[in-house]
Amino acid sequence: MLLFAGPMILGNLLQQCYNIADTLIVGQFLGAGALASVGAAYTLMTFLTSVLIGLCMGSSSLAAFYFGKKDDARTKETVTASFLFIALSSVLLNVMAFAGIDEILALLQIPEELFAMMKEYVRIIFCGIFFVFLYNYFAFNLRAAGNSMTPLLFLGISAGINVALDLIFVVDFHLGIGGAAAATVIAQIFSGVGIGIYTWIKSPLLFPKGIRLWKMKDSMPEIVRFSVAASVQQSVMNFGILMIQGLVNSFGTVVMAAFAVAVKIDSFAYMPAQEFANAFSLFISQNNGGGKKERVKQGTKEAIKTSVLFCLAVSVMIFVFAPQFMKLFVNAKESGIIQTGAEYLRIEGSFYCGIGILFLLYGYYRGIGKPGMSVVLTVISLGTRVALAYAFAPMPGFGVYAIWWAIPIGWVLADLTGILYMRRLQKQT
Repeated sequence: MLLFAGPMILGNLLQQCYNIADTLIVGQFLGAGALASVGAAYTLMTFLTSVLIGLCMGSSSLAAFYFGKKDDARTKETVTASFLFIALSSVLLNVMAFAGIDEILALLQIPEELFAMMKEYVRIIFCGIFFVFLYNYFAFNLRAAGNSMTPLLFLGISAGINVALDLIFVVDFHLGIGGAAAATVIAQIFSGVGIGIYTWIKSPLLFPKGIRLWKMKDSMPEIVRFSVAASVQQSVMNFGILMIQGLVNSFGTVVMAAFAVAVKIDSFAYMPAQEFANAFSLFISQNNGGGKKERVKQGTKEAIKTSVLFCLAVSVMIFVFAPQFMKLFVNAKESGIIQTGAEYLRIEGSFYCGIGILFLLYGYYRGIGKPGMSVVLTVISLGTRVALAYAFAPMPGFGVYAIWWAIPIGWVLADLTGILYMRRLQKQT
């Protein structure tokens, strides 16, 4: 699992570079207002693309199952039918996003002085939604077949393109926040189109082809069940984060900017645990498809040990160096932003074991063919977070601290639920 997860972890680190490069360059060259706008837009885009990433993740779990069974015919049917389903979904999502820009920004409670700046940024960023689908669709399918190196290669090149264009557009050409957005979209086009062409040439089994409609009709219900469940889990999780972003925005530009930077650091810190869990999910799917039940149990135990040890180490590092990490993105003179962001990181970062175990539980239930349980755990985690944050943040003496503390509380409750249900299932087998 570690050997397979390694390229996936590196790949996601590079993917984080898309937005970290924007945040770093925008924060240093365009100021707190632009930084707050990019941060809020990142949360919005994470929510929108999570719908598509969830669909790709779910369909790839099904592809991994048939690949593990060595059923090439069903693998081909799954790949083609899921491509058509998710491609249409991405086009629909893109149209809805463009049509509802003003309403979306209003719901996020964007301060008036930042509204025009953020609108400029997201109008350009939305152009990359379809290419985010392309990259993730082919990347998840290649990983389902055991190839985690190729997605890393394309992502590495596109991340380099993004950073280079960020510097050229923002620093040299002075194109402002729109230049940062354009750099990201161009890099996304490269990664999406490039990995699609590679799959077509090198892995034709994983590239969509024409199949008879009656076969697609037979495959589609199963694809929809797996894909939609994973998508709901991903999008509910990120919708909760989007709601938290709206609450954060109500506290003004300083808190918005601090949250924008801290979330990037946060995502970067626990991302290896998330990608390890995705590799674990594919491991479970393939072994479940091959009927290797004992290997599933042993792999689960080892995965939990590995994730907990990693998360403990990262928690210590984040707690000790939180202010220094904030200063990488924010001018040292912005003491209010640095202090607020460090407080967030020290509270949430102390509980990374909670999110690490939760990611494994998501992957486990997808892998054993119970994707609906992942949705239940997400609802518990995010529902708790949103409810506590909105209930206590407006109260005197709580404020933003209620938002920060609500996050790990939600993780712990979801972990307890998922572990208890896992033990119940294991006793039945």
